[in-house]
Amino acid sequence: MSASLPLAVLLVRHGATEWSADGRHTGRTDLPLTDLGHEQARALQPLLRRLIADRTLVDGTPPVVFTSSLQRARDTAAGALPDVEPDETHLLLEVDYGRYEGMRIEEIRAHDATWNVFTDGCPDGENVHQVAARCESFIAKIERVAAGRVVVAFTHGHFSRFLTARMLGLHAASGESFWNDTGSVAVIDQRRGSLVLTGWNVRPM
Repeated sequence: MSASLPLAVLLVRHGATEWSADGRHTGRTDLPLTDLGHEQARALQPLLRRLIADRTLVDGTPPVVFTSSLQRARDTAAGALPDVEPDETHLLLEVDYGRYEGMRIEEIRAHDATWNVFTDGCPDGENVHQVAARCESFIAKIERVAAGRVVVAFTHGHFSRFLTARMLGLHAASGESFWNDTGSVAVIDQRRGSLVLTGWNVRPM
């Protein structure tokens, strides 16, 4: 087993908000969960317990839990793992959409017909290299503090797709090929010294 890698990383996209339900790009706007979002968070409890238990060593070492500092991620963490105090980190924030904050994709493409967040970044927001750098910083962090343990990270839609790509050793733009719904989990396991995707867009039954 690689000495620095976690046993597994569970990436949780936060529950629904008004803007996610409306297809609006929600970067740093600190929106609360809707009633549905809170339901999604609570529904994650048994799923996360099972995923964690299946990956925990016999000594019962607890998972290392992180969350974005935005309330929609924090409240999802509180609903899904109510007995855990997660470590808040700016590294898990959603992409800063800059001028595109709050806009739907069709509104953005009325101005820029070929815009793609995974290749173009965001005017007056983050570029792709900045987002990828945050991914690398988070990966380095979990290698320092969570080697050989299960990590649970509550984060956001686009950022979790960037982060998954980088954890798998893919170019950041490869995140375009993933899609995840609110209240879903990506499962990244360590296999033979590498991180591999074993579950995507996993939701409670």
